[in-house]
Amino acid sequence: MAPIRVVVAKPGLDGHDRGAKVIARALRDAGMEVVYTGLHQTPEQIVETAIQEDADIIGLSVLSGAHMTLFKKLMLLLKEREATDIVVFGGGIIPQDDIPLLRDVGVARIFTPGTKTQDVVTWVNETMSDA
Repeated sequence: MAPIRVVVAKPGLDGHDRGAKVIARALRDAGMEVVYTGLHQTPEQIVETAIQEDADIIGLSVLSGAHMTLFKKLMLLLKEREATDIVVFGGGIIPQDDIPLLRDVGVARIFTPGTKTQDVVTWVNETMSDA
């Protein structure tokens, strides 16, 4: 079985990427192929990278407060590119009240501060084994 292919991205103007790098390393250490896109990516760039890399899943780290706009745009672009088979999850400073709204637009899971990296790894493995 081929390894799970993950794109980890930092959309928008947020310049804090420590959490994204920690998650990227944990997923890589768990045997997944991980592409980290770096800082200040647009939703268009992230979707293009995911399609080019034949990603199974995209993980967004959003600490800027623009999570609703960024996730909605990314989900719309995936739909437009007929790439809705790519699962999307996220993490960061996201209010609990916004999590159901993000699920409504198709985001599979949101991880909040304090989540153990092993919980993310386990969730990705389980989600991809069910896909």
